Amino acid sequence: MTSVKDWAGVMISAQTLTGRVLVVLVFALSIGALVIYFIDSSNPIESCQNFYKDFTLQIDMAFNVFFLLYFGLRFIAANDKLWFWLEVNSVVDFFTVPPVFVSVYLNRSWLGLRFLRALRLIQFSEILQFLNILKTSNSIKLVNLLSIFISTWLTAAGFIHLVENSGDPWENFQNNQALTYWECVYLLMVTMSTVGYGDVYAKTTLGRLFMVFFILGGLAMFASYVPEIIELIGNRKKYGGSYSAVSGRKHIVVCGHITLESVSNFLKDFLHKDRDDVNVEIVFLHNISPNLELEALFKRHFTQVEFYQGSVLNPHDLARVKIESADACLILANKYCADPDAEDASNIMRVISIKNYHPKIRIITQMLQYHNKIEEDTWQKYYLEGVSNEMYTEYLSSAFVGLSFPTVCELCFVKLKLLMIAIEYKSANRESRILINPGNHLKIQEGTLGFFIASDAKEVKRAFFYCKACHDDVTDP
Repeated sequence: MTSVKDWAGVMISAQTLTGRVLVVLVFALSIGALVIYFIDSSNPIESCQNFYKDFTLQIDMAFNVFFLLYFGLRFIAANDKLWFWLEVNSVVDFFTVPPVFVSVYLNRSWLGLRFLRALRLIQFSEILQFLNILKTSNSIKLVNLLSIFISTWLTAAGFIHLVENSGDPWENFQNNQALTYWECVYLLMVTMSTVGYGDVYAKTTLGRLFMVFFILGGLAMFASYVPEIIELIGNRKKYGGSYSAVSGRKHIVVCGHITLESVSNFLKDFLHKDRDDVNVEIVFLHNISPNLELEALFKRHFTQVEFYQGSVLNPHDLARVKIESADACLILANKYCADPDAEDASNIMRVISIKNYHPKIRIITQMLQYHNKIEEDTWQKYYLEGVSNEMYTEYLSSAFVGLSFPTVCELCFVKLKLLMIAIEYKSANRESRILINPGNHLKIQEGTLGFFIASDAKEVKRAFFYCKACHDDVTDP
């Protein structure tokens, strides 16, 4: 039973490819069922329908069979079976799936509570995150606010459409009025916005009672959500888009010290008329938006230059400028900075960030201080030197007798340029043991065998011939 529950949990989660596909498919079919409801809402609330002749009913039936299977998966995977029935998705399925099967059995179609499928729109931001479309917090928040607002709006309109076209039960359904679904959508919008033209209004007691409570909640939602949505849209960066690579055209990314002077000098040299026709697009990335003069410079070269606001220390911004497909990345330095070492350190951090994101990118950076420039292939020299070493053994000189292991290690490293890592230690009963890096408590005995890492056996012979009296002043063997 536990394995079945785990399997069901994996199937409905977005942690696996199968789970993501299933979640997206359920959402897409829910939107499809909602569209079918929009189509059927033009018909009477209740009507006789032949399942074999009604195409929309057949499609809706297929969708709801899938929803029923998904409901079963969710029930199996649920930890709290009681709370499961109170979840929004469970309530939606409970009030929308069974009526379809009843309609097929009775050959009668009833719109009922099928408008509840609009509540699935609340998950729209999650679906876009699963598809890796939404990445920033502002975009996620914006889509989340819009989906909640629209979902509530459409669901409430569906309820008004149902009660107004049906009438009150205690009035024997005689006080109904013919309202289209979209008239109900219009009614709720003017109600939420407190405009209330009065051209469309609720006549039934149920509809009016619902409107009383909806005005309280809808007005609060309209007053809080709409300004926040407008603020999020208004705060979008002017240069916050993403670079669209043109097929067959190369591009380079330029970052670092982006000012009018540095950009002018760079463009003057890069786009010089003596050069061949350079079919390369230049993408500038900087965390501060350009001033008017720099913006004018970009506009004069708009066919070859694009600017995006962001930082190379942020992987999301590197993805926006398509650093992985760029031919090279150039980092400009501030030649007039007060602290050249700090400027070099900042540019080195930019290099590390870019290399962490895309190790194979070619980076050209300006360094102000010569000592901050590393020699070519230094890492390779040290690497080859290290891998050429091997382990050798040699008996230690009598000059080391009585000294502790750390002291002998230090003498070997400083004076003899040898790296000793272990010794063969013989106990009182002449049993031998290999001790790796023993502590100060162990003293070197006569005839102790040492283990060294060196390039050849000749170097290790220094430990055997070492004499304190003769070689005490030796610094370079």
